[in-house]
Amino acid sequence: MKKLAFLPLLFILFAAGCQPSQKVVSATPVRVEPTATIAFTDVTAQAGIRFMHVHGGFGPKWLPETMGSGCAFIDYDNDGWQDIFLVNSSEWPEEFLKMAGVRRQRQKVTSRLYRNKGDGTFEDVTERAGLAVETYGMGCCVADYDNDGDDDIYLTALGRNYLFRNEGNGTFKDVAESAGVKDKGWSTSCAFLDYDRDGKLDLFVGHYVVWNSPKDHIPFSLIGDPAKHPSYNRPQAYKGEPCQLFHNEGNGKFRNVSAQANILEFKGQPLQGKTLGVAICDYDNDGWQDIVVANDTERNYLFHNRHDGTFEEVGIEAGVAYNEQGIARGAMGIDAVDYANEGKESILIGNFTNEMIALYYNEKPGFFIDIAPTTELGPVSRLFLAFGCFFCDFDNDGWQDIFVANGHVEDDIQAVEKEVTYAQRPLLFHSHQGEFREVKPKPGDPLARPIVARGAAYGDYDNDGDLDVLVTTNNGPAYLLRNDSRPRHNALRLRLIGTRSNRNGIGARVFVKANGITQMRAVRSGSSYLSQSELPLTFGLGKAEEAEVEVQWLGGAREKLGKQKANQTLTVQEGKGVVAARPFTREMSRSP
Repeated sequence: MKKLAFLPLLFILFAAGCQPSQKVVSATPVRVEPTATIAFTDVTAQAGIRFMHVHGGFGPKWLPETMGSGCAFIDYDNDGWQDIFLVNSSEWPEEFLKMAGVRRQRQKVTSRLYRNKGDGTFEDVTERAGLAVETYGMGCCVADYDNDGDDDIYLTALGRNYLFRNEGNGTFKDVAESAGVKDKGWSTSCAFLDYDRDGKLDLFVGHYVVWNSPKDHIPFSLIGDPAKHPSYNRPQAYKGEPCQLFHNEGNGKFRNVSAQANILEFKGQPLQGKTLGVAICDYDNDGWQDIVVANDTERNYLFHNRHDGTFEEVGIEAGVAYNEQGIARGAMGIDAVDYANEGKESILIGNFTNEMIALYYNEKPGFFIDIAPTTELGPVSRLFLAFGCFFCDFDNDGWQDIFVANGHVEDDIQAVEKEVTYAQRPLLFHSHQGEFREVKPKPGDPLARPIVARGAAYGDYDNDGDLDVLVTTNNGPAYLLRNDSRPRHNALRLRLIGTRSNRNGIGARVFVKANGITQMRAVRSGSSYLSQSELPLTFGLGKAEEAEVEVQWLGGAREKLGKQKANQTLTVQEGKGVVAARPFTREMSRSP
């Protein structure tokens, strides 16, 4: 049974009386072509991605085995092509096996870095990049935390975390201990942000529950005696671990400011949320980055930035803490985007089986309403267990679609729930001007294949102007899905370089106007589940051949770039405007 958490009576009555706006789309909608088809091709093998996640399970069913792992798109060598980083867990260490009274042959497995060769294929460069570190990995996030011009990797894990500083020569060095972000416990999703707008990227790290060794294991069974029929225990059986916030002091050093920033508790109440998903947003459009957190069987958090180095947790007041019955769900992945092209960000959260995914529509300043139950999103997702999830405009029509990676945590779940499977197909919802409809896969489509999915991210790995998808599975392979949607709409991509702001331009907002609508997107680290999508922004333009572009840098400065032609990637430097333009590589497409 899920733990119940009830809202204050006045809040329940208020929420019950509120209904979402009938229209959640632009006042000048663009007609969606009825012939538009969103389609993907599994190119994992031909791209040279040979990765297998290992969770180390051998019988007792220790809780960490169910969770991993994440993935990321990162252009680590600055050649303009998105590379791929895949997080791995490991075989359990010898001391853990001894505690269980087991002798078992161990294999060394590590996370992997694949360099994009620019011809549709990748090469494994893990060893020479210095990333062949054995750890029980969970998730990752990507950013240039030291503003030196190349992107670094933060890797979360069970026991301790790693900060892999990009040395600029194709190699990385773990500096987590000297930087002060080694952390401890069971870390999950993470994200870089500049919450105090000082031009240096800070770091937010989610934590799950207290599980440090087999001594913390609590036996459980779905169907009888835990000794004979062990199952993975539920998060309610364990104490949660609080999130952590690290302030970037400069000179490669961070300081843990979790307590003084009100991340550990608020108004005397501890905040130990069993966090699995983290997204950075500016939900109230005040120009300061906020943090929204998806928690498993505990209420979700919305940390409102108070502009003074502290946050106020407003999840209950904002309506994102619980479902409409006042119950905390098993939340996994998360994303926040202006999907309705109204200039305000809404929140997507993937939840446990029988709980439906949540779409918290930004109804008015400071208040959200979950509209998923009254749309296709809720009923379609009810029997799925959603992990990685995100908004993404797959057909470049100017409207954000939704991708959800699914997979259960129990391989014997059908013994107790006949309608629920362990391996589950992904879900794809196409936006029809802000209203979502499921894209049902055809036989043979990679989205028709049931998998035990976990992490998910998007990135344009072939530089053809549409966004591809990377998905990981638990104790299984990763998948690279090439976007082959038709018709091929126009698009515009932007890569931001901050000068007064942080080098990545994280927190900056880009406004693109075409076809009578204005799209707004922010450069972000983190989101989804344990994963990181690419940092460049892609804007679908439909049939428009140009668009008006404006950048609002974190800190408030606005930079108008004027009209820009479609089908190119623009590099924009703060204070200098467009400093480089690169056309898409349309010739890599399989068909016109």
